[in-house]
Amino acid sequence: MKLARIVIGLVLVLAVVLGAAFLANDPTPPPPGSESRQRLAPGPLPVGTADHRFVDRARPTDANGDFAGAPERTLEATLWYPKDEPGPHPLLVYSHGFMSMRSENVPLAELLASHGYVIVSMDYPLTNRRAPGGPNVADAVNQPGDVRFVIDQILGWGESERPFAGSIDGERIGALGLSLGGLTTTLVTFHPRLRDARIRAALSVAGPAAIFDERFFASADVPFLMVAGTADAMIDYETNARPIPQKVATGGLLTIANASHAGFAGFADMFPLRLLGNPDSIGCRALVGNLEARGVENPFAGLGGPEDGIVLDATAPLPCANGAADEVLAAGRQLMITRLAALAFFESRFAPDPAERASQASFLTETLPRDFSEASYQSAGGT
Repeated sequence: MKLARIVIGLVLVLAVVLGAAFLANDPTPPPPGSESRQRLAPGPLPVGTADHRFVDRARPTDANGDFAGAPERTLEATLWYPKDEPGPHPLLVYSHGFMSMRSENVPLAELLASHGYVIVSMDYPLTNRRAPGGPNVADAVNQPGDVRFVIDQILGWGESERPFAGSIDGERIGALGLSLGGLTTTLVTFHPRLRDARIRAALSVAGPAAIFDERFFASADVPFLMVAGTADAMIDYETNARPIPQKVATGGLLTIANASHAGFAGFADMFPLRLLGNPDSIGCRALVGNLEARGVENPFAGLGGPEDGIVLDATAPLPCANGAADEVLAAGRQLMITRLAALAFFESRFAPDPAERASQASFLTETLPRDFSEASYQSAGGT
């Protein structure tokens, strides 16, 4: 009995210590009374969620490791939407990162839905964390087709099939994603053969972009925003993000100083990852281990070549080649910036009122960097 009391006491002490450390790493919010602080609150609309299984029977899932493949591509998805709002609603397709899941950024989806958006996020068949045969980055070339298929399905739903009230506005469809999901977003927006012309705005969060040149982005006239961190250990900032303003015609780059790669995922601000100095230290071990086990030199070779605006940048470091910094910006802080940027970016394109669109663009380019000293914005053309 005495030993049990000692063990319970030690557990309680450990819980207090860990709790104190968790609270000590609580991210600092923007200044009281600032516009950014007000915008972090949920929007005016209550949010509903629904799960749905999309099955594309026209496209197979490739064999992968000990997985023999399948004649179809199955996409387990979640939708977030404004409850009891008649619409028509703008639609956003969120693509998760490599070895992640569709629930990667729930707070972002909820914020967008509370402002009237329908968001759908799906587990990609062979790049999600639980993929049969193990996550395989090479299947990213098939993911733009998954985005197109899901858009087709949602637009084709009748009133009784939709979990949300009202319809989707086919003129207000956007895409966003993190890391490999950012690459998927870029491909489905601009790739000369894989793109979906219905996408009218695209946001890549720390997505690979070094392989794309100006010709690639010129294939479609779509506003594009990159959000990236300077301390990203997995997707090098200098070669992937910094050149974006010179490559795109409309949009720009939102840089977050000292932000990590894994810190852009919502789970990085949860226990126990918040206690780490840099979540990229864990992310790099998992990523490098997977890539080394696969042994594929260039998993994106099938995307095309210079004629498609796709080039191999020999100066771009391999993922995690330079290691992870000891200390980086708190994940919660960079997540705040990212959520505010995403909402303002899409509202600057999809808000019905022109004056509201202009106000949202001003917030993204001027107010947000003023409220967060870590953030800086550079528009297309380098200005």
